[in-house]
Amino acid sequence: MTDLTNQTEQARNWFEALRTRICNEFEAIEREAGSDAAFDFAEWHREEEGNPDPGGGMRGLMKGRVFEKVGVNVSTVRGAFAPEFAGTINGASADSPGFTATGISLVAHMANPHVPAVHMNTRFLVTGKAWFGGGADLNPPLPYAEDTEDFHARFRAACAAHNPTYYERFRKWADEYFYIPHRGVHRGVGGIFYDHLECPDDAAFARNFAFTKDVGEAFLDIYPKLVRRRMGSAFSDADKLQQLEWRGRYAEFNLVYDRGTLFGLKTGGNIDAILMSLPPEAVWT
Repeated sequence: MTDLTNQTEQARNWFEALRTRICNEFEAIEREAGSDAAFDFAEWHREEEGNPDPGGGMRGLMKGRVFEKVGVNVSTVRGAFAPEFAGTINGASADSPGFTATGISLVAHMANPHVPAVHMNTRFLVTGKAWFGGGADLNPPLPYAEDTEDFHARFRAACAAHNPTYYERFRKWADEYFYIPHRGVHRGVGGIFYDHLECPDDAAFARNFAFTKDVGEAFLDIYPKLVRRRMGSAFSDADKLQQLEWRGRYAEFNLVYDRGTLFGLKTGGNIDAILMSLPPEAVWT
């Protein structure tokens, strides 16, 4: 018999360990740039009437010389969806709105416009079904073909180790998802996005968990390399303006279309953690 509580704890432990490793690596990059910036961690607790154990999470935020603003959040929450929202979630319904969700979410906005911003998240949800989802996408204000190819190549390799169809499926899904319809543009140069990797038994859980872990490892491997490649590049006022205008597009997507933002707001998440994805500065011209 599948032990969903144990599976949730396995996923939670992995997400928290990945958070620590990512934060350590990002702080190491700040040291290389001569900065003593470090993550500030704030614990938060979810509240839900009639729920004695609604869970919560930890928001990590750093503002440094290289990372103008980077947030790395982990959370594990339990409760019930509002009936009108439950019908939009895989495995949930108005008659069965209960859920458990654990995950990691990361967004980095960079000081140097030549360094690509990035988003990454992975998660495990239990409703009437249990499944993994997540992905990562690169968001450069000033795209470099080399960076785009290296980012995609790393995730292509991660996907290929598990299923030969994953990369093309999940790359296409990212292109479709990270799109701003009212602007008619993609918000970046893509990556992978996946959802509803269902775990009806222990074997499926082990298989999908292994893939999700490799997504995290791929991110931790490739993104710091891209940061180090570009963080010393000289930039102009025009470059900075292009970055700020692009950040406006990023904010529009996250506030209007992003599922994670909606999920957090609909489940009583921490507002600061939910909106940590917004850039520290942006312009609309």
